[in-house]
Amino acid sequence: MKLWGGRFSKDPDQMVLEFDECVEIGNRMYEQDILGSIAHATMLGAQGILSEADTKAIVDGLNGILEDARKGSITWTVDAEDIHMNVETLLIERIGEAGKRLHTGRSRNDQVALDNHMIVMDSCREIMDLLRTLITALLDTAEAHTDTAMPGYTHLQHAQPITLAHHLMAYVEMFLRDMRHFGFTYEQADEMPLGSGALAGTTYPLDREKVASLLGFSRITMNSLDGVSNRDYFLDFLQASALTMMHLSRFCEELILWCSSEFAFIEMDDAFATGSSIMPQKKNPDVAELIRGKTGRVFGALMGLLTTMKGLPLSYNKDMQEDKELFYDASDTVQHCLAVFTAMFVKITYNKARMAEAAMDGFTNATDCADYLVKKGIPFRDAHRISGELVAYCISRNKILSDLTLEEYHQFSPVFEKDIYDAISLETCIGKRNIPGAPAPEAVRAAIAHARTVLDQFR
Repeated sequence: MKLWGGRFSKDPDQMVLEFDECVEIGNRMYEQDILGSIAHATMLGAQGILSEADTKAIVDGLNGILEDARKGSITWTVDAEDIHMNVETLLIERIGEAGKRLHTGRSRNDQVALDNHMIVMDSCREIMDLLRTLITALLDTAEAHTDTAMPGYTHLQHAQPITLAHHLMAYVEMFLRDMRHFGFTYEQADEMPLGSGALAGTTYPLDREKVASLLGFSRITMNSLDGVSNRDYFLDFLQASALTMMHLSRFCEELILWCSSEFAFIEMDDAFATGSSIMPQKKNPDVAELIRGKTGRVFGALMGLLTTMKGLPLSYNKDMQEDKELFYDASDTVQHCLAVFTAMFVKITYNKARMAEAAMDGFTNATDCADYLVKKGIPFRDAHRISGELVAYCISRNKILSDLTLEEYHQFSPVFEKDIYDAISLETCIGKRNIPGAPAPEAVRAAIAHARTVLDQFR
């Protein structure tokens, strides 16, 4: 008979047990569940709700179960329904009558909620550590490439010259935002719901603040209905995860392009690529492609839980059991992808000569030509037209702007002088863009230093 079976005349049908089973997913939170129970029992003892002897027996018994579970010597069973009932059943088997008193003053509803808050907080910490490692790798690489020129793009067309460091720093900004998102999620989960009971609290004089303190929470929940039915922190986590995966996917897309023959900007390390079963020359960026592909499952987890929650009345409903499978799949995916991406990224080699060559292709200095004319007193709209006409002239003659003679420049405007060649050089186009946030080496070095300071604030 189930621990809750007093009102029932028979056990659930085996199909119901299998359908309802959440042990396989739930056993991943055994540590949080046991630690929560230890804190709960400790508080019950301190409040005089449990005797000193029963409290000691329960705490010792739970610590023994935790130790055995960490060793892998416990098999959680479907018959016990979920991880919470598994732990309690095992505790009763080990210490007898005292184990039956553990559940005093709580419900599985607030017990589950407590475990949920704890696993989200733990995952946020783990992902933020992985993000920190990736951001540090990006900053280190950027620092080594503040003078490595490459083309910047809009519409995947050559736009203006930048540096590899500046490009990488764009992703640093994205991943720093991800750090903030997971930091926000941690704060949202950092409230202790135990004491909410099934939905209406309890008549026992629980010290909820003590439990929060024992478990490292900064505050307690303030409404018992919301305490057991809130899953916003899961949704915050999934949203942060979706954004992180989107950023990784964008980065992977660029790396996939960059290692193609058409770009040839980078070379993937052999350990992070695969070959073809038929084409011997192939070196496929499968790791980057797979990370890009896995993004969809995290997006799906977010939409799945939003859909599950959208029509639920207060307070707890069994539908909410679906939260953990979506959460764990997303958390595992994000953590695995971050770890693999970072390992792949640090092994990339860069073709600096090819990147510099490409930086001059596609008239990326046309804007600087227009700016040159503006500095000579020509209105920008006229300067834009003249620069565009020069580009058309070059295209018709298979030239680039730096190939033109001064006489050819004078066909379009008499204000051109010899200093036009310096004004449209790669070094000038990049180096003169020296305002905060721009690609000049000095500006990028300042951005790197600032990013390191920001990153340190998350410790």
